[in-house]
Amino acid sequence: MSNMVFPTLPGLAWNVARSPQWATRIQKAVSGKEFRSAWMSAPLYTFRLQYEVLREATAYQELQQLVAFYNNVRGSFDSFLYRDPNDNSVTAHSFGTGNGVQTAFQLVRSYGGNLEAVGQLNGAPSIYINGVLQATGYTISATGLVTFSVAPINAAALTWTGNYYYRCRFLQDTMELNEFMNSLWEAKKVEFIGSLTPNRI
Repeated sequence: MSNMVFPTLPGLAWNVARSPQWATRIQKAVSGKEFRSAWMSAPLYTFRLQYEVLREATAYQELQQLVAFYNNVRGSFDSFLYRDPNDNSVTAHSFGTGNGVQTAFQLVRSYGGNLEAVGQLNGAPSIYINGVLQATGYTISATGLVTFSVAPINAAALTWTGNYYYRCRFLQDTMELNEFMNSLWEAKKVEFIGSLTPNRI
């Protein structure tokens, strides 16, 4: 599992596609009634990027950055971290309520009211109890689990501010790159699948 971060390159075109994906098993009885089983508790996301221009010249080396990154993770073999331009941070976001007993709480983020666990942090987040910044008295695991040394009191509001990544892997073991002018390249389809939830990819 790699912690390499997908490069930010200026030639990225619109539109960037991000599609939530679920897995449902559907069986039909003789009567025609359906029985459905959900195989996932949180979605995966398929990302599709398109680069209109990747400069190869020594002063830029955008093509080289993308190819080197792809080769370093060996196509779809290894995972990496991706910072979604529009979904990468929270401010004063709730991640639980104290009850005087529980000490461990998973960091989460809400997207339109849907909660997902956040497992890949970008930097150290700020943790608050009842709006007061906590400098000490807790640890944060590599999967976003906050463990307090003393259980927060009953009804204490737990919030966090910070940045996060998606953990992803490429969908294919081949990346098509086209040189449309001297030292100017394009990548019409760069696809990968990812998740906010830890231990998925």
